[in-house]
Amino acid sequence: MSILIAILGIVLLLGVSWLMSNDKKAINLRAISIMGGLQLAIAWFMLNTSIGRSILQSVTNGFNKVLSFGGDGISFVFGGLVKQQLFFVNVLMQIIFVTAILGILTYIRILPLAIKYIGGFVSKVTGLPKVESFVAVNSMVFGDTSAILSVKSFVPKLSGNRLFIVVTSSLVAVSASILGAYMSMIPAGFVLVALPINVFSGLILSSIVCPVRKEENDEEINVKEMIPEKSLFEAIGNWTILGGKTALIVGAMLITYIGLISMVNWIFTSIFGISFTSVLGYVFAPIAYMMGISSSEIVRAGSVMGTKVAANEFVAMLDFMKMIPHLSHKTVGIVSAFLISFANFSSIGIILGTVQAISQQKASELAKVGLKVLLVATMGSILTGTIVGLFL
Repeated sequence: MSILIAILGIVLLLGVSWLMSNDKKAINLRAISIMGGLQLAIAWFMLNTSIGRSILQSVTNGFNKVLSFGGDGISFVFGGLVKQQLFFVNVLMQIIFVTAILGILTYIRILPLAIKYIGGFVSKVTGLPKVESFVAVNSMVFGDTSAILSVKSFVPKLSGNRLFIVVTSSLVAVSASILGAYMSMIPAGFVLVALPINVFSGLILSSIVCPVRKEENDEEINVKEMIPEKSLFEAIGNWTILGGKTALIVGAMLITYIGLISMVNWIFTSIFGISFTSVLGYVFAPIAYMMGISSSEIVRAGSVMGTKVAANEFVAMLDFMKMIPHLSHKTVGIVSAFLISFANFSSIGIILGTVQAISQQKASELAKVGLKVLLVATMGSILTGTIVGLFL
């Protein structure tokens, strides 16, 4: 029954996107069908086949091994604090090492070439323009702002619909630099499964809402623009500093948002006799139900989902960690997949600032549809979670 409800939920998501479309005749049904099929194939292969599960476990083990190397550096700097399991030390500091590794892989052109050709493959099989496909794949590795900056020379020339797809697909993603932090908080397998599915979730829904046609003279992506450093040591230094800034920003955001949610919870409890997060649970409960979560768990799952949208995924994960032992495997998988994205209110401001640094005109256009971008990006996260739930 839950599978049937989830399928109906997917149909509902597509239907709402179609109703929101500003050019229904231009919707590329072939592209939508192909991307949807790829999502189902990826989820089935990774979750329901022995080979897929082995690959998933191997990747998880490999990632954990890399994190253990970063742990050596953290232990040297922080000493005995590591044993106290402090979130800032054990989770956020890993962002620095992982970001530096990404910098090395970028400098030696492994990541840029992989992103270019995978993006080109997505463009070829779906019929979507290369810039949109490139940003969607790039976002899976470098996150939303870096993905947009990597195509900054194209941004001023993008139409309103193309800019919408670029920004929305970048929000339905996360940076690989913080995967280690995620994997230390929620089941690593679901984090890794959600990554590729997110690429297509963002493209599917945004290209329905704001469809575009692939142009005959499609843009060529220049890999060199992604590699500003002149030497390996410069790359290591720059990316390490970037990782440090990211860790501090995440820590600062957590202090603020957790404090604000605690304050709002106190206000709501004092006035209404129910906390704000509990209200979010009831608001998102119908969505959780349509994703295939059992009725006995939809309020708790909805609370986590609502917190993620209102604050950010880290705040939601901190709450979710406490619930995981008391939830079913399917619910854990669905909510975990939903959490792996930057679709929240704070990210909209960051994206607007990034686009504004490139083009004031495009930033003004984007500001008018900011809430629409967040809505469609959140729907993308819902789509990813629902698809993962179909195979659990």
